[in-house]
Amino acid sequence: MQVLKSPLTLLAVAALLVACSKPAEKSEDIRPVRAIVLAASSVDVDAEFSGEVRARYESRLGFRVPGKIVSRKVEVGSTVKRGQVLMQLDPQDLQLSQAQALASLRAAETSRDLADAELKRYRELRRQNFVSQAVLDQRESAYKSAQANVEAARALYRTQSNQAGYASLTSDVDGVVTAIDAETGMVVAAGTPVVRVARTDEKEVVFGVPEDKVEALRKLATVKVRLWSDPDHPFTGKIREVAPVADPATRTYAFKVTLPPEVTAAKLGMTAVARFESHSDAPRIKVPLSALYHEKNATSAWVVERGVVKLVPVTVAGADGNDLVVDKGLAPGQTVVTAGVHLLKPGQKVTILGDDLPKAAGAAK
Repeated sequence: MQVLKSPLTLLAVAALLVACSKPAEKSEDIRPVRAIVLAASSVDVDAEFSGEVRARYESRLGFRVPGKIVSRKVEVGSTVKRGQVLMQLDPQDLQLSQAQALASLRAAETSRDLADAELKRYRELRRQNFVSQAVLDQRESAYKSAQANVEAARALYRTQSNQAGYASLTSDVDGVVTAIDAETGMVVAAGTPVVRVARTDEKEVVFGVPEDKVEALRKLATVKVRLWSDPDHPFTGKIREVAPVADPATRTYAFKVTLPPEVTAAKLGMTAVARFESHSDAPRIKVPLSALYHEKNATSAWVVERGVVKLVPVTVAGADGNDLVVDKGLAPGQTVVTAGVHLLKPGQKVTILGDDLPKAAGAAK
């Protein structure tokens, strides 16, 4: 059966559909951002770096003559005294050279004695006018030449005697053996390092500093140092040296901090933490570089108040690492947006990611 659709019926159905449908609600634009709570602090420099305790002086000792090592008297970690024998070479060849030099000295002395006796005889003959002055001059010249040969032979003998003494390698200082670079049976050339000895009376902490903090830390006179094995007893050290060239592997600059001699707990190779800290005359506010908004040669920051942001002009006094020091425009306790600054507009409602807001860099500790 065909149903007749009159205009009145169609209007009734359309009205019913309009009554059942609800109008779409307009969603409010609330942007999520990251923010920090500003805090002023008088701490100008605050940084920590880990390093290693090393000896200030470490010698690489080697024999002054070539030869074959026949004995080793120490091990790595051995405590040695000044003059203690560390290694020995085979002295046979050196002793033969010394004996040869001694024989040459004896021969030179015999020739000198003969020349002296002849000179005395010719002086007597000259006094009696049996020989000419020229002959006497020859005898005096021969004696002087023989005396010079004796002095040369004596110097050679002393040199060979010293060479024989160099067969024993002794320590020049009181210290500890940190490394052994040669073993018994090896033939080494003169000057080749075979043993490393470090002095234990002067120690220092060596650590690497990133290039953006070198100039700020270089100006500090003292550094607080604590050992990882004894963190409850820090002590004060002094910066002794700053490397002029960065390490090619780590791209950091080596700082050497001298430890006071009374710190006996610091052993070579221990891990230490150096803390750099200095204070400015007046408290300062620091913000991350990402917190600043640049537009038309003006620098501003987004401040959150009751869930709404407003743009506040600021004046930057300078940089401190990855942070900027704000001179004017911001106050401690304000909440500043640090991520998403280019997506905001004045009066924009925001929601801050995270329940606990972090404090700004430079907050008092």
